[in-house]
Amino acid sequence: MYQGHNLKADLRDDGIVHLCFDRGGESINKFDARTVRELREAIAAIAAAPGVRGVLITSAKDVFIVGADITEFTDTFRMAQDALVAHIERSNEVFVALEDLGVPTLAEINGYAFGGGLELPLAAQLRVMSTTAQVGVPEVKLGLFPGFGGTVRLPRVAGAAAAAEWVSSGAAFDAEAALRDGVVDAIAAPGSLRDASTALLRQAIAGEVDWRARRQRKLDALADLPAARAAYDQAAVRAEAISGKHQPARLAAVELMKAAAPLDRAGALAAEARAFAHIALTQAAGSLVRTFLDDQALKKGFRKHAAGALPVRKAAVLGAGIMGGGIAYATALAGVAVRMKDVSAAQLERGMDEFRKQLARWMKRGKSQADADRVASLCVPQLGTEGFGEVDLVIEAVPEKLALKLQVLADTEKQVGAHAIIASNTSSLRIDDLARGLARPANFVGMHFFNPVPVMRLVEVIRGSRTSDAAVSTAVAHAVAMGKSPVVVKDCPGFLINRILTHYTCAFLQVVADGADFVQVDRALEAFGWPMGPALLQDVVGMDTGAHVVDVISAGYPDRMPPLAHNALKLMVSRGRLGQKSGLGFYRYETDPAGKPRKRLAEDSHALLAEVQPQGTRHFDDAELVERLMLPLVLEAGRALEDGIVGSAAELDMALLLGVGFPAYLGGALHYADWLGMPAVIAQSDKYAHLGPAYRATDRMRRMAAEGETYHG
Repeated sequence: MYQGHNLKADLRDDGIVHLCFDRGGESINKFDARTVRELREAIAAIAAAPGVRGVLITSAKDVFIVGADITEFTDTFRMAQDALVAHIERSNEVFVALEDLGVPTLAEINGYAFGGGLELPLAAQLRVMSTTAQVGVPEVKLGLFPGFGGTVRLPRVAGAAAAAEWVSSGAAFDAEAALRDGVVDAIAAPGSLRDASTALLRQAIAGEVDWRARRQRKLDALADLPAARAAYDQAAVRAEAISGKHQPARLAAVELMKAAAPLDRAGALAAEARAFAHIALTQAAGSLVRTFLDDQALKKGFRKHAAGALPVRKAAVLGAGIMGGGIAYATALAGVAVRMKDVSAAQLERGMDEFRKQLARWMKRGKSQADADRVASLCVPQLGTEGFGEVDLVIEAVPEKLALKLQVLADTEKQVGAHAIIASNTSSLRIDDLARGLARPANFVGMHFFNPVPVMRLVEVIRGSRTSDAAVSTAVAHAVAMGKSPVVVKDCPGFLINRILTHYTCAFLQVVADGADFVQVDRALEAFGWPMGPALLQDVVGMDTGAHVVDVISAGYPDRMPPLAHNALKLMVSRGRLGQKSGLGFYRYETDPAGKPRKRLAEDSHALLAEVQPQGTRHFDDAELVERLMLPLVLEAGRALEDGIVGSAAELDMALLLGVGFPAYLGGALHYADWLGMPAVIAQSDKYAHLGPAYRATDRMRRMAAEGETYHG
């Protein structure tokens, strides 16, 4: 009947058409432009064929349809809004044609069915789902919402409350939840799925299941409008609380469903197309789609960087405490035996406390005691170096003091085999400086983890000038085994993340010195999208740690980060105000009933900071504060890419998103620059050039602006 590259339709002797998705040359099905075109042709062939009594929609893959081909979004979303509306409406004609076939249609969902992969079954009249499958509409995670009729059909199939939850959460739902919410009509074990699907479809063909009434419900306005509107109003409150102003898709989706509730199918689909075209052109959607693609590129890069990795069967962590305990936990969780060593019994116990705490959290996610015992058995705490001769990888995580690290690394190299890779978890000390006392510098590499280790995905893998490819590959492979996202960077002061973030911190210190209120700075940057403002960030990091990092890294860039003889961080440290760990920093901290620090305004902070504000205080607009802190960050990100510190704009932006909580809706510093446009970046640079070299764009950036170039192409 029909044979395409991605799907085929066969009319069987019983009058049932088997419409099977089977994407050529791939292990999964996706909705790309070719698939939509072939589906249009297949449905036309089905509609024209005599003797068709029903349609069974299936997949030849282990999944049903995983969703849209997101690689197509970049070009599609470059369309003008009216053109995008027309494009969506043309695609929706295919789903309408399926829905309007004059015979019963049933979608057999054998595996993952997300986004358009669920919107297609919703256009069928019946749905049967495998008990092992998962379904959902995750578009809000990309700053979007369903655009193939999902916001129209899901409420009319499952009801307003369930539809609002499914669309605004973007969650994946199992078979029991889908059946409970009415999204599917039946569920069956994988081995009996085809029998269950065929039986239900034959019942519909025989008139025992009223498939026409099911179709009509999807053509009409939503039933019980008052209840639907109430459900949407409640969902809107939740959506706004979750996303805020920077990611409008959740709230826009709920408002769309509410507005479309009294409309028939044609009106509701038209409303969805217009709303989708609007949301697709927002900054958040562009950034989140770009981030998804960057993340995929990063994962592909893992395989390249990990080629040639040495096997890591046994590892060691030097330095316990919270960081060491977290690294040891993540290593053991990867199935690698790990020895955690410290010279202090108290620190060693602190590291084991962290290990046990993380293990308990893991068990709360459904893991058994046997699983926990297996992981725990892989970690051996010790004060000596027993067994170090057998380890394949050592991760050093002692305090950030050059002399201490040099001594520990040199001693460790003598204890391990010649094959062993030694990695330093330094955050600010250069790898080449740390390698100078080693006999085998080729086996030395940086592995910079971010706190808290079990939560933060980023690991910077730092290549020194004498680091071997094998050392880099081994560090990358081990980070991936730990469930991390490694980014390979070259050695330089601050590496990638701290180099960029220290410019942001120095800009904060300078704007405070120029008279800004740190509370206003925090509020402005939090409103801009940062999870916390720069003053609160220093309180959380610890003022002594922050001051040390600024001193060490700024020394590497004296032209762009000239040292302030007396800045806010040094002032706080001199008064013993170290932030949350001392109970007092920029803010004052009280312990809440759960044992967590609760921020309060410290009444004397403004008076204290007057000591580093020689010209007194003055008013700043929030926009100026954002520009003064963000511009040095963006420019330094561009310089790092120009210097070859990181391999691509995608890796740089993903590192910022994964490592420091960079606002997700911006997509990273370089994507933010692309969004602003390089001419606008240069205009800001010229505006603030009087503040010093940190605010001055490079010649390369000026050429990009003149030639219309972007970082992401």
